[in-house]
Amino acid sequence: MPDMQPLVSDFVLKLKRRKVEGSHAVARQTAELLRSVVSQHRMGSSANQAAALADAVRAVGEQLIAANPIELAVGNIVRRVLHIIKEEDISATAVGIEGLSVAVDSDDEYDSEHDDRPALSAAVLAAHARNALRAPSLQTLLEDIPVSPAISLTASSTGDSDGKSKSGDKSSTRKLKHDVIAAIGDLIDEIDSCYEPISEQAVELIHQNEVILTLGRSRTVKEFLYAAKEKKRSFRVFVAEGAPRYQGHVLAKELVEKGVQTTVITDSAVFAMISRVNMVIVGAHAIMANGGVIAPVGMNMVALAAQRHAVPFVVVAGSHKLCPLYPHNPEVLLNELKSPSDLLDFGEFSDCMNFSTQDGSPLLNVVNPTFDYVPPKLVSLFITDTPIDVALFGEIACWFNYCRAVGNQ
Repeated sequence: MPDMQPLVSDFVLKLKRRKVEGSHAVARQTAELLRSVVSQHRMGSSANQAAALADAVRAVGEQLIAANPIELAVGNIVRRVLHIIKEEDISATAVGIEGLSVAVDSDDEYDSEHDDRPALSAAVLAAHARNALRAPSLQTLLEDIPVSPAISLTASSTGDSDGKSKSGDKSSTRKLKHDVIAAIGDLIDEIDSCYEPISEQAVELIHQNEVILTLGRSRTVKEFLYAAKEKKRSFRVFVAEGAPRYQGHVLAKELVEKGVQTTVITDSAVFAMISRVNMVIVGAHAIMANGGVIAPVGMNMVALAAQRHAVPFVVVAGSHKLCPLYPHNPEVLLNELKSPSDLLDFGEFSDCMNFSTQDGSPLLNVVNPTFDYVPPKLVSLFITDTPIDVALFGEIACWFNYCRAVGNQ
């Protein structure tokens, strides 16, 4: 794909330089890029066009994932697109097999003139359907399912079969590509509209005169609280400021502009204030396959405080943040360190930089992590934009959203 390489390289550079951050922005731009990749991909004459298309998407996806491993939404979207390709290919195969069975069974006059032609039995047709619709496996390769001569005779007995076959292949190839592009468009719409289905559940969760605590700034949490306010719910929000980036200050201002009673507290005051709180509602950077949550730094402290005082800890997140990987997977990067300048003024501490131990290592070290990991046992409830039961977010939910046989290779 020579035409796509400049776009891919440009997006890779943005990911490496952190010009694009945040799960929503990363997920949307990744989906848009992969849609362009599919659109520009030249479908060759190979038998398995879906596999060739998946290989092209996977090659681009590997570059994007390597550019910024902490943005797990990139891998999530790549897997979703790979699953879309396989799903559309299976759908097209199923339609083709259904059409084949109808064609064989419907033309009685033709069959009566060709009594010497072996009939296509239901068992053989079912065997071909199973082979077409299931993922490749060792068992599939070892099974010796005979191919009925009726299939080849059906294809060869219609005059000019080669021409029709080629035109049919081109037509099915164009349809596969068109269907995949349309499905990726639906995925982009799903990412853009993920806030509405989540916000609709706010009125069922937030009751009159309750006190809500959150940390930092999450757009999903903001829209969730906005929806409760629009339903005439009267409640109060404690916003932990989310040091050292203090995104909680921005959220507090936005909530006040909507008429929500808001109190800003320091992160260290969470334990002191949690006993007054009815519920903790927070966003997430990613939700792992075991139900663990990667969230802004300080979130584990909030979860521990909520557990200590038996306060429900609710996580709201779009389905593009559901990751089919586990925290212990070697390819998962759970954290990254930001610049020490967020914590210390280099001018004020410049003298300390000159002090070191005998082996030359500095006496002053500054650690500024971006994320926390919240184990699943601390999470009371997940709210997403899909009907998936994320409380059971293990193999079932992963298989629902992603195809591991395609996506993890």
